[in-house]
Amino acid sequence: MHKVRTPQEAREWLVAQGISVADFARDHDLDPATTYQILSGNKKGLRGMAHKAAVALGVKAAFDASTEP
Repeated sequence: MHKVRTPQEAREWLVAQGISVADFARDHDLDPATTYQILSGNKKGLRGMAHKAAVALGVKAAFDASTEP
C-alpha cells in the first residue's frame, strides 16, 4: 500500500509529473471542481465523487475489503 499524501503533497506530485489538475480529473473521470477542492483541503473526501477523487490523488487510502473480519 502507498503512503497517504497530504493535499499539498498531492499537488506537488501532480506538478512533478507535469499533469494539470484538469487533465488528472478528466483522465480519472472526476469532476475538476471537486478535485481542486480536495487539493485545497476544502473537502475531505468522505463520500461520493470527493471520496473517489481523494483516493485517486492518494490523499485517502483505498478501502480493502479483503482485510475486513
